[in-house]
Amino acid sequence: MGIAGNDEVKRRRVFYIPGYDPIPPRRYRELYRKEGAKQSDISGYDLTLSPKSGERFGWSVDAQIDERQTRSEIDVLVWSDIVQSSMDAGIFKTYWILIRTAWIYISTGALGALMKLRRGPVLAALYPVLILLVQLLIAVGLSWGFYALLGVWAKTALLKAGAGVAALLLGYGILRWFKRKDGKFFAYYLMHDYGYSARWRGAEPPELIARLKEFQDDIAEAMTQDWDEVLIVGHSSGAHLGVSVLANLIRGGQVPARDTDTAPKLSFLTLGQVVPMVSYLPEAKILRRDLAYLCTRDELFWLDVTAPGDPCSFALCDPVKVTGVAPDDQKWPLVISAAFTQALSPELWSTLKRRFFRLHFQYLCAFDRPLSYDYFKITAGPQTLAERFQNHAPTPSRIDTPANTYTEMAL
Repeated sequence: MGIAGNDEVKRRRVFYIPGYDPIPPRRYRELYRKEGAKQSDISGYDLTLSPKSGERFGWSVDAQIDERQTRSEIDVLVWSDIVQSSMDAGIFKTYWILIRTAWIYISTGALGALMKLRRGPVLAALYPVLILLVQLLIAVGLSWGFYALLGVWAKTALLKAGAGVAALLLGYGILRWFKRKDGKFFAYYLMHDYGYSARWRGAEPPELIARLKEFQDDIAEAMTQDWDEVLIVGHSSGAHLGVSVLANLIRGGQVPARDTDTAPKLSFLTLGQVVPMVSYLPEAKILRRDLAYLCTRDELFWLDVTAPGDPCSFALCDPVKVTGVAPDDQKWPLVISAAFTQALSPELWSTLKRRFFRLHFQYLCAFDRPLSYDYFKITAGPQTLAERFQNHAPTPSRIDTPANTYTEMAL
């Protein structure tokens, strides 16, 4: 068991923590298969995917990269059922969530503080609010016009009442049509996403706490097995979930020191993180505690990758420093840019730059002009995350100035 010579990886276990996503995990396997094939053709290496047995959904990858053979077992740590349950809300409840979420972010001052940090993700958060309000105005306007038109012929109180009922049904029907078309607008989906954490003002949702403990147990078991590297990947909201899982794992004594040759190396990769959307809320005391704890630990290597071209992430924001909880002995994360505008050709960038939701998943996809960041080399290649990036300088334009009003941490 343990690392091959010079931190060479021959056997790797990967745990992928998705963001707030109701879609079943097979989507990630198909994305990996399709985009991995593209990257293989571009970069000249070989990836072969095969089904994986076990209770967790995942797949195996046999890779030949840099003339070395590596086998990686990839598991998706599923919480899509919790997401689906939280999204099980009708039209009127969704508008209530809109009001509640807007009130929490505005009344606590979190919205103003986040605007000082990065406007892109805040504007992305305001997008579903705007779209849902526009949809409501359209429904109200058309139903009112319909009622006014019927009122021309409605001469009795009974007919006017009937016209009113017909107008209300029309307005509701319009709102239902918009909801059915949300696959194009993403307004309902994003509203539930932002509303999920805001509901508890940044505290961990009760139904998620038990699931995170399951994630912790799975990773702890892997740390006792014959792997060269155990790599945790947290994408979007999965980044801050990963922070708490790993903080609890290390705090519980389930991770040996990195200089222990008989245990796997623990690596943490956060992609497109939105940590401040939660850590800037008043009750995010556990998350702030875990950020302050994890950033000092020798048991892992933590790389944070974002890109200014992704408007849905807090690009190049050190999640610990901007939260205002960075201790003097902070070591992590190493903050670097995926540099979309450089790692993608002008032709490919021009097709993607306005597809904001797609860009938020670009970290998991192929680059036709790859630079230092390559998702498939990281998850299936022959080097540990530390070996690949230990000499990589942090991006100079990273943001490390705290704007958070709330810095209280759980004990």
